This record gives sequence, structure tokens and C-alpha cells, in this order.
Amino acid sequence: MQRRIILLAHNIRSLWNVGSLFRTCDAFAIEKIILAGYCATPPRREISKTALGAEHSVSWEYILKAEKAIAALKKKGYVIVALEQAKRAIELSQFQPPQKVCLIVGHEILGVPHELLALCDAVTHIPMHGKKESLNVAVAAGIALHHLRSAAMR
Repeated sequence: MQRRIILLAHNIRSLWNVGSLFRTCDAFAIEKIILAGYCATPPRREISKTALGAEHSVSWEYILKAEKAIAALKKKGYVIVALEQAKRAIELSQFQPPQKVCLIVGHEILGVPHELLALCDAVTHIPMHGKKESLNVAVAAGIALHHLRSAAMR
């Protein structure tokens, strides 16, 4: 049985990043993208340019309040995990994903807000070994989704 994975993208301001998230979700057979807050939604030329049609092959929905989506996913048995640099964050490689998981990524500069982190079952981070403190949100999501998809099933 394949792991069920949903991506919740909160307040992603770059349309090209949104498009890249669609393409990445297609690559890893992600169940759905939830675009929340002020994320742009298809159809938009800028999204299509980087999604290369994945905005048509990946299921998606828009919701203004991410908290509402999180509550609904928890009722369906999803474990909610944020990708964020936070005190309680564990290294992504140490996170053993469950059968049903929702990954939250946030604003390119501000990240996932504290009020959403408080609703998460876990917080993970990607260790940075260079001079920069973070990755582009779409790149980071790709790394995390690869881990979630390829980790052995419990």
C-alpha cells in the first residue's frame, strides 16, 4: 500500500514556486495540494510555466484558513508535519512518516507561522551545511516529499 501524502502550501507568494510545487507533487504522486492563505491558484500563466501541465494532473483545492484544512485532515487520520526551522524540529532524515501525512510548507521568508506550528504533530527541518540558512521553498518541499515518499512503510 502506498503512503498517502498531501502538501499544504501556506502563503507562498511566488507563482513560479506554486508552479514548481505542482510539478514536484506530480513527480512524487502526491494525493493533493492544498493552497492556503494568499497562495495564487491556477489558472495563471506563471504557474503553468513551471508546472508544465501538472496543475491539471495534480488534485488541488484552495482554502483561505489553513487551520480549517488541518482540522479536517486530522479528523481523517492524517499526521500533520511542518517543514520549518524551529526549536522542536527534528532532522527530516530522522522523521519516520506514517501511512497518512500532510506536509506544510510556508512563506518564502517568514516560513510557517507559529499558530500553524502549534497545530502540527511534528516539525522537521533540513540541515544546512553551507553559509545560507535555508533553501527555496519549492526545493525544500521537493527534498521533504522525496523523503516522505521513499521512507520505508511502518
